[in-house]
Amino acid sequence: MPSIKEEVEEANSKSVSRMMESEPVWIDVGTAEEKLSMKGRTLLHAGPPIDWKRASGPLRGAIIGASLYEGWAETPREAERMTERGEIGLDCTHNHNAVGPMAGVISPSMPLYELMDEKHGTRTYSNMNEGIGKVLRYGAYGEDVIERLKWMGSVLAPVLKATIEEARKESGRGVSLKPMIAQALTMGDEAHNRCNATTSLLIRQVVPFMLKSGLDRKMLFEAAKFMNENNFTALNLGMAAAKAMSLAAHDVPHSTLVTVMSRNGTDAGIWVSSLGNRWYTAPAPVPRGLWFPGFSEADANPDIGDSAITETAGFGGFAMATAPAIVAWVGGSVQSAIEVTNRMYEITYAKHKYFQIPFLNFKGTPTGIDIRK
Repeated sequence: MPSIKEEVEEANSKSVSRMMESEPVWIDVGTAEEKLSMKGRTLLHAGPPIDWKRASGPLRGAIIGASLYEGWAETPREAERMTERGEIGLDCTHNHNAVGPMAGVISPSMPLYELMDEKHGTRTYSNMNEGIGKVLRYGAYGEDVIERLKWMGSVLAPVLKATIEEARKESGRGVSLKPMIAQALTMGDEAHNRCNATTSLLIRQVVPFMLKSGLDRKMLFEAAKFMNENNFTALNLGMAAAKAMSLAAHDVPHSTLVTVMSRNGTDAGIWVSSLGNRWYTAPAPVPRGLWFPGFSEADANPDIGDSAITETAGFGGFAMATAPAIVAWVGGSVQSAIEVTNRMYEITYAKHKYFQIPFLNFKGTPTGIDIRK
């Protein structure tokens, strides 16, 4: 009879293998109402469960903005009152196999990417990236933010839906994300805070099918221009791919590997493979980094977003050594980026078979956070 330690080792080996062998493929675009069966006045958000009273400023702003976008409220104050009274429900994205960066708010009529894990048969979802500046995910809800969201629903989403349909006709399977991420890691991305190469690879792959779709030229131009001008276009797809990978590692009896790591701006939380969908939480920390002149940690909100799913799956910050250019705006040096990656091997179970680091002689990225370590 195997010992507990042997059972855990076997479980972790199975869990991390399932994570690495996952094959997430982008297959469709649709609204959250269509894809997640979201009904009524409900919003999804990043991180562990939270109510309005404890919600951070950015999350509150995103809730207000989504309520205005959906037409549930006519003013920010009305949206606040409705949420306070429970007339607008809140739920976690991860409860629906979905992810979103920063506040991560998803409302019923927002368009989503749909991915299928061809290896394990599961489906995962993410919202679309708004670009940078004043955006809903940071808590902005001005008229320009709402208009951009409406444009994304009326122009960008139809273009991308037609594009992926054409791609599926050609290949029979859609756009595979794992090879794209693996290649981007050899091109200077870590595919979380730096997605320049990932976005370029994505655009190269999909633009021919955008043109083949036969949609209105103005729509195609606007969509292509928007994607091209935003280096984070591919981030949300990468997050949905990471969700597919970590989901494959979930629900393995005796496994001690982390399969969700997320923050809501107040709490940080994790799921553990063998412990179901139970959240284990702690106060979200304030990240360390560079600050705009006149600002400091005292002005900052605690960490927020589902994007740590990338690190959970073995890239992002765990692959900092692949992205030396990123240190110019997050602080540190190239050597410190390499040191971050090396430290992550101390808390992970394996080295990734497919995600490799050129600066470390193509060593696999640290993969499979192990709560025992």
